[in-house]
Amino acid sequence: MAPSDDTDKRLTDLEVKASYTEDLLDHLNLTIVRQQQQIERLLREVAELRQQQPDDGTAPFRSLRDELPPHY
Repeated sequence: MAPSDDTDKRLTDLEVKASYTEDLLDHLNLTIVRQQQQIERLLREVAELRQQQPDDGTAPFRSLRDELPPHY
């Protein structure tokens, strides 16, 4: 194998690896964007739930026994 053939093969291999790496990076970036959107949505939902909760902390006591399913 001539030295230029070996160099060409190595260069081609590096280009293929770079291509796969760019594709993986794009997929990871999309995943991060989706996760950030989910986090922001969940934070908004938590904020809304906190607003629904009474401010004085005197929520009526609820026993879990009172909430048993009917088959018990």
